[in-house]
Amino acid sequence: MDEGTELSLTTARVIQRLRGTHLHSQIERQAKDCLHRPEIKLESLKEDVRSFLKTSGWERKLQNAVYRELHIQLPPSRPAAPSEHLKEPLAYMRKAQASWEKRVLKSLNSMSTELGVPLARMRPAAEQKEITNKWNEMGTDEPDLTSFRPVYAPKDFLEALISLRNPNHDSSEDVSARSHWGLIQIPLNVRDIPQLRRVYSEMNLSSGQLGIDDHSHVHPDLFENEYFQIGKRVIVEQDSAAAQQYSRQGCPTGLRADLWALILNSTNQPQDVMHYEQLKAGVIQHDLLVDNLIYKDVKLTASNDDYYFVFEDFLYQVLLCFSRDTAVLEHFKYNSATPPKSYIQGKVGDEKCAVVYPPNGVIPFHGFSMYVAPLCFLYNEPSRLYSVFREMYVRNFFRLHSISSSQSGIVSLCLQFERLLQTHLPQLFYHLREIEAQPLRIAFKWMVRAFSGYLSTDQLFLLWDRVLGYDSLEVVAVLAAAVFAFRAENLMEVTSLASAEAVLADLSTLKVIPLIQIFLFATAI
Repeated sequence: MDEGTELSLTTARVIQRLRGTHLHSQIERQAKDCLHRPEIKLESLKEDVRSFLKTSGWERKLQNAVYRELHIQLPPSRPAAPSEHLKEPLAYMRKAQASWEKRVLKSLNSMSTELGVPLARMRPAAEQKEITNKWNEMGTDEPDLTSFRPVYAPKDFLEALISLRNPNHDSSEDVSARSHWGLIQIPLNVRDIPQLRRVYSEMNLSSGQLGIDDHSHVHPDLFENEYFQIGKRVIVEQDSAAAQQYSRQGCPTGLRADLWALILNSTNQPQDVMHYEQLKAGVIQHDLLVDNLIYKDVKLTASNDDYYFVFEDFLYQVLLCFSRDTAVLEHFKYNSATPPKSYIQGKVGDEKCAVVYPPNGVIPFHGFSMYVAPLCFLYNEPSRLYSVFREMYVRNFFRLHSISSSQSGIVSLCLQFERLLQTHLPQLFYHLREIEAQPLRIAFKWMVRAFSGYLSTDQLFLLWDRVLGYDSLEVVAVLAAAVFAFRAENLMEVTSLASAEAVLADLSTLKVIPLIQIFLFATAI
């Protein structure tokens, strides 16, 4: 397909997706209303209306909406290609994802049968009243969760990834024996350090970075003050593309909430608040089995975390609403996963009685609440917190628990992590492998959560600045490799998996950006 045809297809798809949205109707209304203004002339009607929309800020809002669509839509391809091929081009990946989904759904249905708890039920009026009254203090409620267990944990998912094989690939053709050292045994293209240096050029050692205490070329106070002023200007301009570029060198603490919302085009308009209230009403009216999984996960993770336990109520509110949000289903158009289905009235197999369950198509797993927890520091308004989290999930986080060949997908991140270690720290990799302490078994839990719950919150935000700035999770794999490089001397002394885990147990004192910079730009090639 030539470039012109590809551009035309992309343009048509973006127009189709934006037509009928609330923004479209708002711009249409503004264009009609401005016709009564004296500066609008009949002979130059088109140019005058366009000029009005530009000066009144609507053109920028439209640009931001288009920019968002370009970040989340399916990659342009042949119009005749089946949708599942656009979601995931590799057949063995699609098969593995489908197999994993069946396993997770079976686990959920088994739990429902064993415990005698329905997947969904209407709450009695008294219960609805009770949950309405305690909506802002849901953490005080202590339901009996002893019989509920997470549907799966990261280590279960890792085993599924380790078993992945490409049936068309003959591993004996590999030139290097090192390819057999790691746990991920599939051929995917992942970037090496020279390629990463080009992509992450803004993070080089001579550029100013937020997240470094002592910069050798520019006095920190001078850099941060000037950088802060630029950030304020970006927010005033309300330009998503500029905000994303700015975020590559880190976001100042006081501006981060606005910059992230701008990058994600999360506006928190009255219609967004209304949508959140509708989801809240759905939580009050119906009780879902997955609600118990959410309660259990928050209790097991965020409630036991020194940084996040105070946000327990917020987490319940956001995650319970998220489970009912059918707007999340839209991301399955470009996610390799398929939303799970259940059958009403016990008519298993009858497609007419099939419904997506849970309504958003996402079954929470152990640690899922940690995607939300850090955002509670930035947004104290539930509807805004919710819309930013949802946008981060449908752009980035879903890739961390879906089997796909995407460069930001968890399979590629695992492979990239192993390749970086094998190439640049072969002795360490070989040593850990020999004592049965495969590095990926330690690092996987960090990557599947994008390091949430492992780094101090200020350092996690600096990492997520770059995730949003580059619209890629690759930097998560780079950091995981950099952590091993930083602790390499101690790790060479360990003699078991337990002692290796002990060396890497506490990451809360690490400075993220210097680690990544040194690993990327000071490693000998």
